[in-house]
Amino acid sequence: MISTRWLEQHQSGWHRLDELVERTSRGGLKALNRSELQELGLLYRQIASDLAALVEDPAAARYTDYLNQLLARAHHLVYAAERPGPTVAFRFLVDYPHVLRRSLAPCLISLAIMLAAAALGASLAYRDRDFKISILGPAMVETIDRREMWTHSIVAIKPVASSFIMTNNMSVALMTFAIGITAGLGTTYMLIFNGLMLGVVGMACAQAGMSLSLWSFVAPHGALELPAIVIAGGAGLRLGQGVLFPGVRPRRQSIALAGSEAVQLVLGCIPILVIAGIIEAFVSPTDLAVALKLAMGGALFVLLIAYLGRGRQRLAATPE
Repeated sequence: MISTRWLEQHQSGWHRLDELVERTSRGGLKALNRSELQELGLLYRQIASDLAALVEDPAAARYTDYLNQLLARAHHLVYAAERPGPTVAFRFLVDYPHVLRRSLAPCLISLAIMLAAAALGASLAYRDRDFKISILGPAMVETIDRREMWTHSIVAIKPVASSFIMTNNMSVALMTFAIGITAGLGTTYMLIFNGLMLGVVGMACAQAGMSLSLWSFVAPHGALELPAIVIAGGAGLRLGQGVLFPGVRPRRQSIALAGSEAVQLVLGCIPILVIAGIIEAFVSPTDLAVALKLAMGGALFVLLIAYLGRGRQRLAATPE
């Protein structure tokens, strides 16, 4: 639980960042000197860490709301104040786990929707062949019935396939996020569709005795791709939350705040999807041993969770 002493130690930094942001809102970045610009960036990252600690304490909700708004106001100033380049990209990736934890609830809802849709799709495909055909199409169902994988053609055109896969995956992620502006309905539809597809394909392959072939294909890239789609769904739901539940803020301000947080979420998915696209073209469809593919998928998933969960040890050591 966050103590009064801890709050007293950290609130001076919050107030200082609020002051710097307020000055830039009146006079732009030129209102700050070089040392104040550097201070702005340092305070932003420190307060992002403070927010991650406060999120763990339900009793600190009012402080959490205040810091969420403060960081949203400061975000574009911090990255506008620094020259674009590798350093800024690196710092964004370092901060990304904290960005994710600030919007963890919509990401968990996104995961629940996709899992529920996958379970429903598997159940309906098990009971009704016509449903399976309506989702996958007759050609793909016939291919599965012949116990043939539909992915071997990728091997012959790996570079082209990799580019296409990355572009397609990013398009899906960005679409899933962007249509969150429809109060989350569009995002929910995309999550249900992708979940249904996953469940139907899984059940169709299970009925044909091809489960091992399917999941050994999916595991290497799916360990990254599926979490990225879930996070993009969380970004869309966060945007929808800003539309539906503005709270005490004007709706336009609520949407702007939610949009800022959602954009940060979905931007972090892009490098994950790039890596997944390369793996899907160059590793997943090859004749590499099934055990190695499954082990690779497991290792990548563990590394992703370790990255997204980084900083928790530091939070545990936060002064009480």
